[in-house]
Amino acid sequence: MITLLVNGKTHEVDAAPDTPLLWVLRDHLNLTGTKYGCGMALCGACTVHLDGAAIRSCVTAVSAVAGGKITTIETVGATRAGKAVQSAWEKLDVVQCGYCQSGQIMSAAALLAKNAKPTDADIDTAMAGNVCRCATYVRIRAAIKVAAKAMA
Repeated sequence: MITLLVNGKTHEVDAAPDTPLLWVLRDHLNLTGTKYGCGMALCGACTVHLDGAAIRSCVTAVSAVAGGKITTIETVGATRAGKAVQSAWEKLDVVQCGYCQSGQIMSAAALLAKNAKPTDADIDTAMAGNVCRCATYVRIRAAIKVAAKAMA
């Protein structure tokens, strides 16, 4: 059994230590907002927060996060940065197909939690590796800027 702190709640999961966190979240805890994209940490669809930092859950062993504070898209809106990002996403109508958006939002919220006034270069660095097949990158950047202003 592995003990996890996910979205403020403690969970005991019966999973092999090398099981990717993504599958524990989805299959054991029924938190399906975190998406499977590539399985190789290349697309960002599986992004969650570990102690406030954005990580790729598809390549992170569940045993590596035991004892850490995990936040998923289901509760990121309870954080100041997460709420600002989600609001900006809605305001600017960022989403097209939506598949990548939970990962995009998680990466953006982690950025703004650490850097309330990101430059374009900061945004590019933080969002690198988050792929949007619908190419909403211009709206994503604009939404991050709107969220930063809302937090100011």
